Amino acid sequence: MTFSNNGIAILKQLEGCVKQNGKHVIYNDQTGKPAPTNIPIPRGATIGYGHLIKPGEDFTIGITEDTATQLLRGDIKTAENIVQNTITVPLTQNQFDALVIFTYNIGAKNFAKSTVVKYINNPTYHNTRYPTLESAWRAWNKSCGCEMAGLNQRRDTELKLFHTI
Repeated sequence: MTFSNNGIAILKQLEGCVKQNGKHVIYNDQTGKPAPTNIPIPRGATIGYGHLIKPGEDFTIGITEDTATQLLRGDIKTAENIVQNTITVPLTQNQFDALVIFTYNIGAKNFAKSTVVKYINNPTYHNTRYPTLESAWRAWNKSCGCEMAGLNQRRDTELKLFHTI
């Protein structure tokens, strides 16, 4: 199974982007503000739909929508692969897409060891801290130890997609 175009559209909405004059520009993912152009690119700078800029990548003149989508499709490969390799039960396309979106946000290593995976792979699994799949999923709502409204909304969207047939 592969990530669908519907999944891409939902992920783009959730990730958001920063554009100026019709081009995607480098931004601070924490603030959503464009990075100043008169100083070196800050650590953790992002472009497009959540693409973390790697050493050697130069996006100082911005990128087109097509390039932003290509970067996103490349970036989701890790999330797509970990979902394919850790989930052992059949999934619907919407379930797969929701899990890839979730994994893209929390990271492949976190997903692989998560209670979410345990619940999905084993319908009789039980955890006292997270008594349901939904509670385990929603627990990923913090950044730097603080609960984030945006992450709560994101988890709602992911779970709605997961439960849509």
